[in-house]
Amino acid sequence: MSSMCEEITRRQADITRLLLRHIQAPLSGDLCLRGVLPAPAAADAVRVVVGPPGAHAPDGCTAYEIPLHTGDDEALTGYDVIGLLRALGASTHIHPSDRVSVVLGMTLVRIDPATLRPAPLTRDDNALTILRTLVHPYTEEQPDPRLLGFLFLGEDRLRLYLDAQDVPGVVAADVGLFGAVTALLAALPALLTEEERATVDPADPHCSRLVDLTHW
Repeated sequence: MSSMCEEITRRQADITRLLLRHIQAPLSGDLCLRGVLPAPAAADAVRVVVGPPGAHAPDGCTAYEIPLHTGDDEALTGYDVIGLLRALGASTHIHPSDRVSVVLGMTLVRIDPATLRPAPLTRDDNALTILRTLVHPYTEEQPDPRLLGFLFLGEDRLRLYLDAQDVPGVVAADVGLFGAVTALLAALPALLTEEERATVDPADPHCSRLVDLTHW
């Protein structure tokens, strides 16, 4: 993997990790996180899916593609992404038609950060940073497999986007939300490498292969 691709992948994983709490804690109003998607072809961007609380399918959700660098090549952090999402949720924006498309049944909007003023961090954001850092100190060692994103596909179906040392590209793993979750997570590294489980989802441009583990 080239150093540029590795940097994008690392930042994707960092942003996903930072955003996870917004599955339950709204970003703005009743706008919650419903997914984080790796941009196709290792693009320097992240796709964030938002929707109402409790939405467990892409229908009715919106995906925003946000570049990881601004026009002056300044890198956006996960907190910048949160600020942009809050700005989008706080007011009505009319997006040019050439920036709107559809992916996985959702509206996909490609955002130009230069046209938005990010919402500032809150006291709770800063409190969470302090507490998270003490509980989970930063480490250079990356997990394997590494979580790059996720998407709710149904009431009992969650798609995980993973980067694994022994598997090329981005692999998606569909898992159930009930059952032997702890055992599944323990077995996940080995399950991802089993070629007989690997298929392709032609409708999903965010992964190179798919492993269905919903009935494991």
